[in-house]
Amino acid sequence: MSDAVEVAIRKSQAFDEFLTLNGFGVEDLGGENFAVTREGELPVMVNVTGGVIRFQVDLCPTSAIDSKDTYFKLLDLNTEVVPVSFGIDSTDSDNPRLVITESRLVSDLNDEELLGVFDTLELATDRAEELLTDVLAS
Repeated sequence: MSDAVEVAIRKSQAFDEFLTLNGFGVEDLGGENFAVTREGELPVMVNVTGGVIRFQVDLCPTSAIDSKDTYFKLLDLNTEVVPVSFGIDSTDSDNPRLVITESRLVSDLNDEELLGVFDTLELATDRAEELLTDVLAS
């Protein structure tokens, strides 16, 4: 047999089990909601509803951002952090939050795609923290 022949194997694994085996902490919050953590990174809130998995990183309250220039820079960063994006979570109207968000269909979610989402969220979070350092320090 040739060593050059490779066979890709696809197997199904529970979401939390897969992430745990790949170095993540996973807390089941109930109702198809999870908090996913990796050392040194902000937690990723995950929700699975209607065949869609949604990922969200909470960065800060929007009240901490005091300029149109900062919002412009965040929107400009959206073009660099594809496929995730910056947005405002206004679920709590008294405390809207600046977030990074992403969603995927769960019907054919593969391991590399799922891990890639977390890597991209971490990259976008790092970029946002660089931009927001001065804003949040004041």
